[in-house]
Formats: sequence, C-alpha cells, structure tokens
Amino acid sequence: MQLLNKPEGSQTMIGASDKSRLTIAEFAKESRIRADSYHRYHIDTIETPDRQALPNRFLVSVGKFGLAKLLMSEVFEYWGKWDVVFARPCTYGVFSGPVGGFSPRPEKCVGCLRCTIEHPEFVTITPNPALASLGDSYLNSKIISTIDEEARKGTVPVRGQGYRGRFGGPGWDGMFTDMSEIVRPSRDGIHGRELISTIVDIGSKPMRLQFDSEGGLVSAGPKMMSIQVPFVFDSPAGSVMTPSLAKIWKAAAEQVDTLALIPGDMVTSNNLASPSVVPIISLDSSETASSFKNGTRLIQLDGWDASAYASISSSNPDLMISIRMSFETGWQGQLNEMIDAGVSVIHFVANNHGEADGDRFIMDIIIEAHEMLLKAGVRDKITLLHSGGVVAADHLPKAIICGLDAVGLDLPLLVAIQARLSGDTSSREDYKAKLPRRFDDKWACQRIVNLTGSWRDQMLEILGAMGIREVRRLRGEMGRAMWCTHLEEEAFSEIEGFIGGGI
Repeated sequence: MQLLNKPEGSQTMIGASDKSRLTIAEFAKESRIRADSYHRYHIDTIETPDRQALPNRFLVSVGKFGLAKLLMSEVFEYWGKWDVVFARPCTYGVFSGPVGGFSPRPEKCVGCLRCTIEHPEFVTITPNPALASLGDSYLNSKIISTIDEEARKGTVPVRGQGYRGRFGGPGWDGMFTDMSEIVRPSRDGIHGRELISTIVDIGSKPMRLQFDSEGGLVSAGPKMMSIQVPFVFDSPAGSVMTPSLAKIWKAAAEQVDTLALIPGDMVTSNNLASPSVVPIISLDSSETASSFKNGTRLIQLDGWDASAYASISSSNPDLMISIRMSFETGWQGQLNEMIDAGVSVIHFVANNHGEADGDRFIMDIIIEAHEMLLKAGVRDKITLLHSGGVVAADHLPKAIICGLDAVGLDLPLLVAIQARLSGDTSSREDYKAKLPRRFDDKWACQRIVNLTGSWRDQMLEILGAMGIREVRRLRGEMGRAMWCTHLEEEAFSEIEGFIGGGI
C-alpha cells in the first residue's frame, strides 16, 4: 500500500488493487469500524445451580448431652458475656442454625476440623460414604465433585490450599507438565491481557505446495475446518444417548463453536444436521453421506473399511470423512492402511478408563501413534482425535502433549448435567446414566458450556505458564512434560533396593 499526494494537499490511500481510493480520514474511519467489530473469542459462563445436589463431603455428629453440658458451664462461667456464650466454633456456618450444634448443617462443612480439635469429646467429623460411593476407581468422587463445581460456576476451581493431588501414580498422574514461567514470560490469556489461541484445525494440510512453470498452484490446498477449543463432544453409550441429549449436545457445540458427534440415524430422524454436527455412520448402515444436508462438513465412519472409504470419498469430494476405530491389538497395521488411503481425520477410541491394546494406558499408545505419523512424514496431513480416559481438566493438555490434535469428551458431559453413572463404567457401552428428574435443555446446555469455559481457562493457564501462544504448538511437545518413572529412575536407579514403576 502506498501514500499519494494530491494537488489539493489531501492524501489518498491506494490499495494493492488500485480499484478504490480513500482519503486518510476515510481509511482511518473504516479501520476503526473494523477494529470495533472485532470480537475476541470468549465462552459466556453463567452460574447454574444444581438440580440434585451431590452428597455432603462430610458427616457432622454432635453429642447432644455433651453440647448441653458445655452450654450450661459457659452460661455460669461467662454470665453476661453473651457474645462468648453464643459463639459458634465454625467460621463456615455448620452450627449457624437456630439451635446451633443441636441441628448442624453438614452441607457447609469443609473438613477444617476446628470443632473436633476444640471439642473432641462430643464432636465427630467423618467423610460421607455416600459421596465416596459415586463413580469408580477412575472417575472417582473427587473428579465428579470437581466437574460438578466447574459445570455450576464455569470458573477454575481454586481452594487456596495448593495442589492436593498425587505426585506420581498410574495413568495421567504419572506425567508432570513443565510450568517454568520464570524462564519464559507468561502470556496471561485467561485475563485477556494477551491472546492465547485455543483454535485447532480438523482436516488435512498439504506438506508442501507445488507450482507449475508459470507460478500457478497445481497441488491440492488444505481441506480442513477450525474449531475454537481442543475438544469435541462425543456420543455416550447407545443406551444413554437419546434425541433429547443429542439436541443438548448440538446446542452446546454451536454455542462453544466445536463439534458434536451424534449417531447418524438420530441426526436424520430428528433433523439435527448442522455444520457443528458430525454424524456417526456404521459401515452396515443404510444412511449415506449425501443424505446429511444443512451444512454438514464432516461425517464419521464407525470402523475402517478401505473400499467403503474410497467409495464415499469419491462420491462426496467436498465432504470431509473421519474414521472411528478402537485401539485394539493390531491397530498399527490399520493406521498404516489409512495413511496410504489418504484418510485425513482419525478418531481413536479406548475404554472409559483409558485402557486399550492389551490393557495399555492410552498415554503410551497416543505417543506411539503420533510418532508413527511423524516417521511416515504425514503428521500435518492427518488429524488425530481420541475418546476415552480423559475425565479431568488436567488430562486434556497432557493428552495433547502426547500427540493429539483434540480430545473427545463424553462422560464429563454427563457428569456436568448431574447424571448418576452405574454399571461397568469402564466399558463404553455397558454403563447406565440416570439423569436428574427436573431439568430442561437450556439448563443442561448451560452446564456443559460452563464446563467447557472452565476447562478452556485451565488450558489457558497451562499455556500461559509454558509461554506458548496457541494450543496447536502444544501438540506432541513432549519436551514440556516429565514422567515420574523416568525421574525416579534417574534419581534412584543406583540405590540398592530401588524398584521402578512409579509411586
């Protein structure tokens, strides 16, 4: 762009096309309009109360005789000092009811144990077994409580007590993320001072561009779309997914600007086709790719069949096709076949405990799949998605570090709308989910939106602490992670009696 002087003394801005000429004032005005119309991506979270409260964290037991005896002694000892007599030994209001400790309020108890320390003779605080019974060994009550808080408030859960989780252990607990914000300046995206992008691309990018002798592009360009967050909404078990839930998944995905994966027959029978909806089509289904309209951009085949993929892709050249497959023994061979066939989006699936391929944990399997694509020289041509085993906010960046582009969420979404899970929750199909009695689509949609807002903010915190500007740069960045087993072997391997394998 160049600046020309007109004889009258006014100045004109000339664009590269020279088709339009604007004065400086007009150009500044249009630039201001463009700047004012810019909207930074943001998830609007609204506190959404529970429809069925979780069991209290603690049970509060107060001996009535002991409490009455204490009150009588304090009345005689502090006669006239009624503020002392009626003082309650709890800053959280457990004994703030009309009759104080004779009818405590256990829902307010946070387990500080001040009351038991001051009056151990008649006050007892114990963990609530009803809360501990929620979930299973993987999706445990602590994770369920955290998801419930995230879905209710839409904020990062901070309790001011530091990290209370495990330092080492099985699964994702065995990975530590590198948060050296002192060495690398923090980009504080959660507070909006500098933008950190959470956009990810779904589809294929060419590894290189080819031009003819005249400079014209002859190679295929990118065939992809972008979503604003590094996760999609996956379909839960077939016995759980209903048309009502499918509509909630779709509405939440459209609001967050991500994708909702819904069975194809449910999409057509309920008119759910949308740019934000990805129909899942079984290989033996009567549904065809061309039957999905209303802006459908991506479909997903449930299983790998080379001939079916070739037929669908040749008859629908403008439609992106994803392959959904399990991490079963021999998946490496299928992955190589899909690479040769030109599949651009691969969605791997493990069980809900993150186990696959002979009870291996998905962390190691994802790394292997990512490195296979790197070795084949096609990493940017293929998008890797995965569902199963990601049930907490910190699992999301760890999965991306291992090599995923985005993660599929299912059980966390059910927990967010306060579904009570039962049965074999490790299986993707054998569990059951009981939804609250009184809830509506708007309430459920907002709870899911709140959860995504909380998880995105926690992702921004991690990216900011690492000094990374966008989540796409986190993919496969294993130099930003440390494994507990490696650190232990490095530190203690020469000590007699050391047994590796984590805490």
